[in-house]
Amino acid sequence: MKIAQVAPLIECIPPRLYGGTERIVSYLTEELVTLGHDVTLFASGDSITGAELVPCCIRALRLDPAVRDVNPHVMLMTDMVRERAEEFDVLHFHIDLFHFPLFRSLAARTLTTLHGRQDLEDLQPFYSRFGAMPLVSISNNQRKPLPHANFVKTIYHGIPADLHRPSFEPGSYVAFLGRISPEKRPDRAIRIARAAGMTLKIAAKADKVDEDYFRHEILPLIDGPGIEFIGEINEREKTKFLGEAAALLFPVDWPEPFGLVMIEAMACGTPVLAFRCGSIPEVIDDGITGTLVDSEEEAIATLPEILTYDRHAVRQRFEERFTSSRMAKDYVSTYRNLLRGRTANGKAQSTWARRLDGGNVLTPRVD
Repeated sequence: MKIAQVAPLIECIPPRLYGGTERIVSYLTEELVTLGHDVTLFASGDSITGAELVPCCIRALRLDPAVRDVNPHVMLMTDMVRERAEEFDVLHFHIDLFHFPLFRSLAARTLTTLHGRQDLEDLQPFYSRFGAMPLVSISNNQRKPLPHANFVKTIYHGIPADLHRPSFEPGSYVAFLGRISPEKRPDRAIRIARAAGMTLKIAAKADKVDEDYFRHEILPLIDGPGIEFIGEINEREKTKFLGEAAALLFPVDWPEPFGLVMIEAMACGTPVLAFRCGSIPEVIDDGITGTLVDSEEEAIATLPEILTYDRHAVRQRFEERFTSSRMAKDYVSTYRNLLRGRTANGKAQSTWARRLDGGNVLTPRVD
């Protein structure tokens, strides 16, 4: 199958440091290549991939001091993809909604994975106008604000099974990994760790938009015993950081679309203490890979129990549910259903689609 993967340009593929969407695009792209598909990746020029790379800017836009506005660069990329659209069986987008107007006439050959929150009122009229665009949600909860949008599948994120080496020894601290932002609630993590008498290590970045929050709300809390602020870390450093932690604290306070750091912790054998919101009840197997709580008081009371969880069981559940191999196979199945749906609707079908099931036509499955 000839597949185009269209990535965000703000980070390279894979990202050097933080960048959840970009990591997922990388993992998916490489798995599709391994499965034997002909994959083309539209991304920044400093990206590294086994697919054909089409550089759509010189380097990741976040790292280019000359870039003041990312939108023109993204629009240029979508135009490049449109020029080559006829080369592909499937055009898979990871850039939110930028491409919808340009690709509406090709909707049946596109798939868009929504990586962000969808509970913003501004999105409602947009999805209503572009209701033919097939969408993938990364959790069932992410769909709830848009009950009439054209979701064809929920596909949970996955990471390579060998990306992180699990540690089965009890950890010596609790960890916070991600972004310093109001919705991620590092302040909760600090209070929980202090009340439980445990060291908290924070590996996180602060975007420019959150610098005031970091300076005025978080730095004063860090200034004291038991809290170690490490800053932003890379993929290699995550294995040690998460693997040596007794638990990951994930005290978010927003409709989390997925929460990639939770499965990264699971891959290391580390259980997760998370607040019950957004996708989290779908990702955490309560009592096995972690515990769900509704308040700081409940988190403090629960933390000693989670430290006793079987880390082998945590890793096993990760392997069953959240590998990139499983994710790629789910996407391939969805691509096939899209192509079969085109055939059933009388659309022009690709050579690859005509080979499916010896010419049998199936309609798309929606779940």
